[in-house]
Amino acid sequence: MSSPTPVKSRRLPLIIAVIAVLGGGWWWHQHSQNAMEAAARNKGAAPVAVGVAEVRTMDAPLRLNALGTVNSTYTVTVRSRVDGQLDKVHFSEGQMVKQGQLLAELDSRPYQATLTQAEGQLQRDQALLANARIDLARYQQLSGQNSISKQQVDTQQALVHQYEGTVKVDQGAVAAARLNVDYARITAPVSGRVGLRQVDPGNIVHASDANGLVTITQTQPINVVFAIPEANLASVLQAARDNKTLKVEAWDRDNKHKLADGTLLALDNQLNTGTGTINIKAKFANEQQALFPNQFVNVNLELGVRKDAIVVPTVAVQLGKVGNYVYTVGDDSTVSLSKVKTGPASGDNTIIEDGLKPGQRVVIDGVDKLRDGAQVKVVDRAAQAREAASAAANAGKGNKKHGAGPQGGRPASAAN
Repeated sequence: MSSPTPVKSRRLPLIIAVIAVLGGGWWWHQHSQNAMEAAARNKGAAPVAVGVAEVRTMDAPLRLNALGTVNSTYTVTVRSRVDGQLDKVHFSEGQMVKQGQLLAELDSRPYQATLTQAEGQLQRDQALLANARIDLARYQQLSGQNSISKQQVDTQQALVHQYEGTVKVDQGAVAAARLNVDYARITAPVSGRVGLRQVDPGNIVHASDANGLVTITQTQPINVVFAIPEANLASVLQAARDNKTLKVEAWDRDNKHKLADGTLLALDNQLNTGTGTINIKAKFANEQQALFPNQFVNVNLELGVRKDAIVVPTVAVQLGKVGNYVYTVGDDSTVSLSKVKTGPASGDNTIIEDGLKPGQRVVIDGVDKLRDGAQVKVVDRAAQAREAASAAANAGKGNKKHGAGPQGGRPASAAN
């Protein structure tokens, strides 16, 4: 019987070879998988096209932007102070009028008659008073001669006082009647623009009419009321202390055309706790009548100038978990996340208090595709836009030059 030892010795190299083959296959598979993942990572790390701007130093004007409403300095509803028939109207709708200008007239004949009666009563009582004074002088002379009693003198003195009081009452009645006659002529209480007429001539008007005859709004000067956040109140108060006449600009709804220049007039005396804002009123001369009551305007409030401020475009500043930050572009075309401390806005720029130096480049376009350390490719977006516009213009010229042929675009040789 042969020994099994030689058989085992022959199987051992075969087992080792199989193990080696399996190990090599596993290693090749892992290496291939890692290579594919690395290739995928390299493909995802392709440079990102971004637009950049340079950090610079400038004298930055400080301003606040807000949405405001134009308010008339005075808005007056013109009402009649007496009742009567409206006889004449002396204004045109939408006309500019001056203070004291005659606007309308009522039928004043009833009030003129009352005035005549009051004047007649006054004259009668003045005559009685004059006679009583003459009698008093006579009685006083006789009393000095002991010809009449002192009681008669005192009675006459009381009668004089009585007639003096009656004359005072009559004078008041005359003044009231004359005032009613004057009220029959309705004049403009303020200068401004009249609105649409509420009552036509021939109608009876009353002093209690709610709508009145017409409304006058003063437009020269005119005010604009706007609100600013509570966070900006301190800077406005400081600027107002330094300059009593802060400049305010009113722009149209699209914020493209400036309508008027004005000055800061007043701040409200309390904050609105519901909105966290405070109302501010600015005054405008409105010489060109560009501002109209209840018009919505964009307001720019000038707060002075920050000398030698470090600024970046506002679009470069991002807000994240670390606070405010920007992406700066290094010499190796990689971006770094830089935390910054921001100051007030200055137009389209933001003042940087800390975190950047002049000359650095920050990303302003393509920020959403970046991460710290990413490779970037700086492109000139303005140049690309100009090239695209030029290409479109050239394409348009080419289409005109190679336009449709005769027969509505069919070649002449194909007409037959």
